[in-house]
Amino acid sequence: MAMGRRQKERQEALFIATDGLAKSSGHPFYRKLNELLAEAEFDRWIERRCERFYVTQEKGGQPSIPPGVYFRMLLVGYFEDIDSQRGIAWRCADSLSLRQFLGVPLHEATPDHSTLTNTRNRLPQEVFDEVFQFVLRIAAGKKLLSGKTVGVDSTTLEANAAMKSIVRRDTGEDWKQYVTRLMREDSTIEPDREPTDDEVRRYDKKRKHKRVSNEEWMSPNDPDSRITQLKDGRTHLAYKAEHVVDLESDLVLAAEIRPADQADTETLADSVMEAQNNLDEAGCPTQIEEVAADKGYHAAHTLELCEALGLRTYIPEPRRKHRLRWTDKPSEFQHAVYANRRRIKRAKSKRWQRLRSERCERTFAHVCDTGGMRRSWVKGVAKLAKRYLITVAAHNLGRILRKLFGIGKPKALQGEGGPAALAYLPITAVASLVAGHWHRERAVAVSLARLTA
Repeated sequence: MAMGRRQKERQEALFIATDGLAKSSGHPFYRKLNELLAEAEFDRWIERRCERFYVTQEKGGQPSIPPGVYFRMLLVGYFEDIDSQRGIAWRCADSLSLRQFLGVPLHEATPDHSTLTNTRNRLPQEVFDEVFQFVLRIAAGKKLLSGKTVGVDSTTLEANAAMKSIVRRDTGEDWKQYVTRLMREDSTIEPDREPTDDEVRRYDKKRKHKRVSNEEWMSPNDPDSRITQLKDGRTHLAYKAEHVVDLESDLVLAAEIRPADQADTETLADSVMEAQNNLDEAGCPTQIEEVAADKGYHAAHTLELCEALGLRTYIPEPRRKHRLRWTDKPSEFQHAVYANRRRIKRAKSKRWQRLRSERCERTFAHVCDTGGMRRSWVKGVAKLAKRYLITVAAHNLGRILRKLFGIGKPKALQGEGGPAALAYLPITAVASLVAGHWHRERAVAVSLARLTA
């Protein structure tokens, strides 16, 4: 399949089956976002980057959607708080302003959700990584990127799998088959009798030493997911998302997806190194020097590794019943723990901790709670990492637009800050917004006239 290309200006068809009201001057926010992407020549860059993953010679048939349109639709998922690809496809087909944002004329259909899936499977992970780094390059070009001090935090994402579907890793039995076998082994039922659901529940309720561990149980539908406790207290199959946030610019420098059973102490250094790699690829000469995290990241070997990498850590030490013993540990571990303990007593550490708790948690609120990523609708770490990384890139674009023009999401124009935010937009954008209201009011008037006729 040949790769489609997004045109800067499309010529509408001469005759369109419409009543003359299907017009939109575009949403002011999406117009500014398109201007930002056009200034960075995003479409030309992404088409040149993805060209080798498509057929170079046309062999008939319709070409695929342009890569710029595909990534814009993923951006819409974040800005419109849509978690599924079906919802994104429906929203883009329904909105005239989003059609203009995508560059799809009225006489053409917007991409279907299956097309989004095929495009995601066609493009490798490295393309999504480079799109994320491209957004950071835009921030660096606008002098909005610092990167010297970062905050690290993690959260859980609900997987697209149910606890009722888990099976034993050793035997492949589901929960009912496993409990039935236990009932037969202790002679609760006869070997040839099948227990009822009530009998299974009563036996399982009285059974002692019950545990559901990832070493013994797995999901056959999503093997990469892990059993864990979510933020709201529920036990569910989930993934772990970890952010590395620039505490000065409030931009996310790295967003990693991992199985939920990986401890924070094991992933801290890898995430910070990935953030440093993204800074290097974005053309930012800054080196990460300071790392702030919560007490869940405190471990002697983690602090020693960060010190070896040239990172100064500001990680609170959790309260312990007994004093640490260093007789069986290397001296480097003791030196790293004591150095971190001295640093967290300074006023500088308290300032970084306040910024970390504010800005790291805010990124999760934007990306997961109001950006449609708290629950995954794809299966596997690889597929989820692609979608999540572009969602975080959309968050970074929103922060860039907020610093440049005063608004970071299209819905900001509907709140109390809407009139104040409009002051940051050009006069043409305000005029287009007023024109859009006029068209809607005219459409309502025409509809009422037809009903009363």
